[in-house]
Amino acid sequence: MRHLIALLAVFISCTLTAQNLKSGGRLKPEQAIMDIRHYTVVLTVDPSAKTIEGYTEIELQLLEPSHTLLFDLWHGLTISKVWVNGKNQAFVHTTDDLVRISLVSQLAAGRIKVKIAYGGTPAVAVRPPWTGGFQWDKDSRGNPWISITCQGEGAKIFFPCKDHPSDEPNEGADMIITVPQGLVVTAPGLLQKVTTKWNQSTYYWKTRYTISNYCILFNIGKYKLVSRTYTSIAGNKVPMEYYVLEENESKAGKLLDLFEQSCHILEKYFGEYPWVKERIAACETPHLGMEHQTNIAYGNKYRYEKLGGHDFDWLLHHEFGHEWWANKVTNRDWGHMWIQEGICSFGDALATRELAGEEAYLNRMQQTALSLQNKYPVVRGNEVDSDSAYQGDIYGKGAFFMHSLRYVLGDSLFFPTLMKLATDPKYTYDNTVVTEDVEALFSQAYGQSLQPLFRLFLYTTDKLEISIKQTAPENYYIRLVNLDMKLPVELQTDEGTVRKIIDKKGIVVSSKTFIRVDPRVFYLKKLIYE
Repeated sequence: MRHLIALLAVFISCTLTAQNLKSGGRLKPEQAIMDIRHYTVVLTVDPSAKTIEGYTEIELQLLEPSHTLLFDLWHGLTISKVWVNGKNQAFVHTTDDLVRISLVSQLAAGRIKVKIAYGGTPAVAVRPPWTGGFQWDKDSRGNPWISITCQGEGAKIFFPCKDHPSDEPNEGADMIITVPQGLVVTAPGLLQKVTTKWNQSTYYWKTRYTISNYCILFNIGKYKLVSRTYTSIAGNKVPMEYYVLEENESKAGKLLDLFEQSCHILEKYFGEYPWVKERIAACETPHLGMEHQTNIAYGNKYRYEKLGGHDFDWLLHHEFGHEWWANKVTNRDWGHMWIQEGICSFGDALATRELAGEEAYLNRMQQTALSLQNKYPVVRGNEVDSDSAYQGDIYGKGAFFMHSLRYVLGDSLFFPTLMKLATDPKYTYDNTVVTEDVEALFSQAYGQSLQPLFRLFLYTTDKLEISIKQTAPENYYIRLVNLDMKLPVELQTDEGTVRKIIDKKGIVVSSKTFIRVDPRVFYLKKLIYE
């Protein structure tokens, strides 16, 4: 019992340290009038004390006059001073992780710069990357190895921000991070310079692209940079970099080979790599991985598998796929998180198709269908926080739904429409999306509304119900029970496999053998034999 109590105490302590923060949800009125333009995060990191100290500058467009500015920052960090447009201002930092700046004089609408100085011991990741925070680790040689994950918690876990997926800094972010000399810092974008003095090195990273808050972070380690040049599908030359622990430098070349392989596959289906003006990059981390923009986290320990005789790294491919789905095409509300996780997972299946063939792809999707829990709808409403949105089926069921859409539209319509979703400015970079946007795009391509299909599979846990009734020795009456639209369905008869259009009115199909409905599994379905 004493051991159990001790373990429970450790668990509670760790949980309180991480605070189980949530991101998103209902947008606060004071934040709805702020359009974030740019973040500059300037921090000194002390690996031995496990502390951070510095400031963050937030540049924003205030859309209407206000006496109040409201930001998010975990209350376990201590704010020492706040400036608005260079003037010292009073503030309140609450235990519910809000920084409220109440101004004596009303601010006019327009460009505003806020500087917040703070520091302390940041929240520790309990189970990275799923429960995020700082991970203070060491490599096998005893060197500090530090990473941050905060997709669910939001960037407020270590810097003040407007913590909502609907508002990304459109002009990018700067990260200026100081560490003990000998360590290397990696962050989004391009490395501008490194300066060293007093046994400390400062790394200045800059991205000019729109970027999600949870991708604005850094990794620290005893890294070596291994790089080459990648030629994109549009002919652009892009640096391809891997920041690898010194002890694993010999493995970097092979990983870059697989990086190139994945990039060719993803560009084929989703268009040119989204960040060609900066770089393609990965960084070795002590956790499994995350989709940090232009600097994806890789921690799969070089455990490759075989796909169609080719070496393949599922983790590298998946996190890299998020450069399109999450980083370029971004959900405006966590309630629609399936868009980034489900379509990215569908991109994993497309890698199987490319490397192992169509039958291997179909088998993978059949196994996906069998693995779904289907406990909750994939879309659980709007103004949903990250905790409520995040569940396993946003990956598998989201991917399988794209598989169903592919069958409904056919490849000649589906793949160009998917490419449009990944490349059209209406859906990318500064313009975020929700499920209704995806539905409207595919409906337009199909020439009729797909809303009933989207509603059934994404907003409910119902399966497609298909009734089969034998009306004569060689006749079968087949109809849809719970979907009010015409739908193509594959039928296996005595004459082979045919594609028939079926609706609630139903059709009669003749076969000397018993008919198999949807034998290759394009739908999540329930067959009702009458």
